[in-house]
Amino acid sequence: MRLRRPRQTVLVIGLALTSTMLLGACGGGAASSQAPADGRISVVASTNVYGSIAEAVGGDLVAVHSIISKPGADPHSYEANAQDKLAVSKAAVGIENGGGYDDFFTQLAKGLLTQEEILNVSDLSGLDTGTDFNEHLWYSLPTMALVADDLAARFTAAKPADAEAFTANATAFKARLSSLEARLAAVKAAKGGTGVAITEPVPLYLLEQAGLVNKTPADFSHAIENGSDVPTTVLADTLALMGSPSIALLAYNEQTEGPQTIEVKTAAEKAGLPVVDFSETLPPGLDYVQWMDSNVTHIEKALGR
Repeated sequence: MRLRRPRQTVLVIGLALTSTMLLGACGGGAASSQAPADGRISVVASTNVYGSIAEAVGGDLVAVHSIISKPGADPHSYEANAQDKLAVSKAAVGIENGGGYDDFFTQLAKGLLTQEEILNVSDLSGLDTGTDFNEHLWYSLPTMALVADDLAARFTAAKPADAEAFTANATAFKARLSSLEARLAAVKAAKGGTGVAITEPVPLYLLEQAGLVNKTPADFSHAIENGSDVPTTVLADTLALMGSPSIALLAYNEQTEGPQTIEVKTAAEKAGLPVVDFSETLPPGLDYVQWMDSNVTHIEKALGR
């Protein structure tokens, strides 16, 4: 069964939403045909991760609104506001991660965007088998290449005259991803099979592409992901793992830090184990590829490459 954190998605739309804002929202995606006055394609993304990719593919021809853009914000418990609702009502293209990660977006888009107008990355990826699915898809570089192609097609449909620009931008984006994938392949060739530990499965796609193997007790990462307490014996096993020669680094999700993850991180640092921080949203000042480049660099350094 797929794991989900037991946190409720709370949809709070302020009283500032007036009937004027809702005009045109009836009838499915009718409102999404609205476009910015300057003729750009209006795009709304659940997080700035996908907003960054949309900007890379669309360039100056798109206007992107990312609902979650602040470091530390949790999509599982995000409270949407009037500005978010307005952005969705004006969008021609919506982007959501799907897979239960950003359900707030589905609620926001009801009656404003049709399913055809929303890029659901989980559906696109083909990775959601329903069993222990890792929904943190932006750490899957091959999946993000698919996202770039899908967006190029959507933008082309909206502005056919600019098809060449969208295709060129998507190609350039994928070339940057290919460079990162080559570095991960080099890590795999040199260090494939090396064990690692994680606090949550957030960066697992990237670690697996580098040939690294998760050795963390499953009950530990499951508990942390679900926002529940780790059983005492499982925590003890995880702490013992920090001093084991079987792992080369601890992948740490800094955005869901708590007493038990801090305890594990402290044990790793005392044992001299490299701790590599990973986040769920885009750090300030970086685009998507720059962020992934930084993550790959940290992996390389932790493994002594």
